[in-house]
Amino acid sequence: MKRISTFSKFEINEGIFSSDFKSLSKSIKDKARSLLNFSEIDSICRKLDIKNWTQNPDGTIDVVGEVDISELDLEKIPLKFGKVDGDFYCSHNKLTSLDGAPREVTGNFFCSSNKLNTLKGSPTKVDGDFYCANNKLTNLDGGPSYVGGDFNCSKQELTNLEGAPREVTGSFYCSANLLISLEGGPKEVGGNFNCSANKLTSLEGAPSRVGREFWCSDNKLTTLEGAPREVGGYFCCSHNQLTSLEGGPREVGGNFDCMSNPIFQVYKLFPNYKSFMDSLDYNYLRGTDIVKSRFKEALEEMGGELPDRIKGYKYI
Repeated sequence: MKRISTFSKFEINEGIFSSDFKSLSKSIKDKARSLLNFSEIDSICRKLDIKNWTQNPDGTIDVVGEVDISELDLEKIPLKFGKVDGDFYCSHNKLTSLDGAPREVTGNFFCSSNKLNTLKGSPTKVDGDFYCANNKLTNLDGGPSYVGGDFNCSKQELTNLEGAPREVTGSFYCSANLLISLEGGPKEVGGNFNCSANKLTSLEGAPSRVGREFWCSDNKLTTLEGAPREVGGYFCCSHNQLTSLEGGPREVGGNFDCMSNPIFQVYKLFPNYKSFMDSLDYNYLRGTDIVKSRFKEALEEMGGELPDRIKGYKYI
């Protein structure tokens, strides 16, 4: 009976040993595979001069320092990044996707001048500047939710700003697109806001406050309705189709430039029109009508005389 019992126990133990061996074998294979991945990553990092990196359990790598893989004719990002504690540059390649880009960047993130038609895969948080200019984007979906510096999405095929960060600490550049609306853009911009060279007919959706300069020149604006209430510096709405400045900002810290608009012919009546534009209260204008009493008051302040008539305008 003992021999049978021993044999039975042996069979059971053999089964346990066999299971353990299979598990050990799989573990060895997994480690070998991991070592192979590590070796491949190390080889790529050496070629790209990426230093101070560590591998995460999910296969991504964290880097302390700058990663610059610009101008290498890349069609895809060759590694999968986790967090980059520094700048990340991948501009001037042939990227069609940001798959593999870091999830978080404490410095700048530049992916300009590629062939991107989406920002999906870009970092969710960028503490510095985010530049994606000169791609083929039709929307900003998938872009970062937070940008600590400037956001530049100029020279694209954007028709609106849906998907843009709601607040930008630095400047926001969206010039040279196909924008017909500023809806979806940031509500407040600490630096400059430039939406020049688009197809805008109004400024609805513009930020309510811009800390420095606001540029909306070279559009098709017929009204300034929707303009920021407060602009800390220069305000430029030149080269549009404005016949009135109603709806413009209540406060402008720098010059107010409305040259090359139908309304500009009013100011050209005065030899010193540039300084005149800086200080004049524009409330006498009502489209192509001029409130005569207010206009006369403004002229007297400037030492000018009321003209009998102004071509294209009438007194009311």
